Amino acid sequence: MSRAAPAGALGDLRVIDLTHFLAGPYCTQMLADQGADVVKVEPPAGDVTRTFGPFHPEDGLRAYAGYFASVNRNKRSITLDLKQDAAREVLLALIDGADVVVENYRAGVMEKLGLSYETLRARNPKLVYATIRGFGDARTLPSPYGDWPAYDVVAQAFGGIMAITGELGGEPTKIGPGVGDIVPAMLAAFGIVCAVHHAGRTGQGQFVDVSMVDSILALCERVLHQYAYGGTVPVPQGNQHPFLCPFGTFPTRDGSCTITAYDDRMFCELCRLFDMPELPADARFSTWQVRYDNHVELIDILSGFTRRRTKQELLVLLGGRVPFGPVYNVADIMADPHFAAREMIVPVEQPGMDQPVMLAGIPVKMTETPGSIRRRAPLLGEHTDEVLAEAGLAPAAIEELRAAGIFGALLSQTTETAA
Repeated sequence: MSRAAPAGALGDLRVIDLTHFLAGPYCTQMLADQGADVVKVEPPAGDVTRTFGPFHPEDGLRAYAGYFASVNRNKRSITLDLKQDAAREVLLALIDGADVVVENYRAGVMEKLGLSYETLRARNPKLVYATIRGFGDARTLPSPYGDWPAYDVVAQAFGGIMAITGELGGEPTKIGPGVGDIVPAMLAAFGIVCAVHHAGRTGQGQFVDVSMVDSILALCERVLHQYAYGGTVPVPQGNQHPFLCPFGTFPTRDGSCTITAYDDRMFCELCRLFDMPELPADARFSTWQVRYDNHVELIDILSGFTRRRTKQELLVLLGGRVPFGPVYNVADIMADPHFAAREMIVPVEQPGMDQPVMLAGIPVKMTETPGSIRRRAPLLGEHTDEVLAEAGLAPAAIEELRAAGIFGALLSQTTETAA
């Protein structure tokens, strides 16, 4: 972690983070990685994902496990029991000085707490208020399912991605990572930056509404054009492209690889490297259209070559000449020099351990305002006194609030243990 890194492109942004689970925290972490001051407001018991495993076997503190660590770096944590009036007043004071609020509660929760967008906008007209919900918010466009809960797999199912994922002729399949959370998180971060830019020009904040289901449909853009232009309902295609070949996975001696060489130039180069110069002249494979029309035969021919080589042998042969990628697992990724060179596997401090843990780095690289990992994920309530002092509360007032229980009984135990 770099403690002397540049402030980042969003270094002047204060974000109040009322999110939990994956979508919301991933969104706010993206902002934090680029320099935003993200204050994570947690209930007294903390974001439930603090306990989602695995815990590192050498972690003697167990303040949080891998799930929480991977999506909450660069943030500060305070605890507030928002069921109490005094806690809500403290939160309102924080929001008055903020640029952005992000939440991913079910529709209606913030209204019940007296913290609706309308209430906050009246106090802070420049405020950008962002939500990530399963089916969106009626403030932009209403959905008949607007008050339904949703998780990653629900968004994947509703948004269409499961219907085109899986083996050819097989059952629909869930994508491995939580794209139903992470894609809307990315789009929400984009929407927030757009809205902040607008607020900087005009002084007018706005409501940013991102639906998990809408986000997945946007990711599946090709199903719409296939249906609208071709009248087809796409189905799972396995690991091959729906209308291009070669474009997919091929067997190797030690696993699988991917090859993309569908256009004439790339296909000729692939055939040259495979010592199959006759294939481009073959009437079955002479154009991109007939290559797809005869894709079963073509894949079988090319597979006869790849299955006799290892992934590394094919990487040496094809890398940089035609688009090629070995199918890596995480152990392969840790060993490949690309990810170290690009700082995509980085050491991050873990409370309760002498050694750091390795987590995913920041994929958005910038020359003048590079993002950075400035701090580990926070302990529960670790920065409560610090944040409230910045908001103008005197130490005596903070102690009065603590005595009233608005931070919860667990706060002092957590900070004492950490110390």
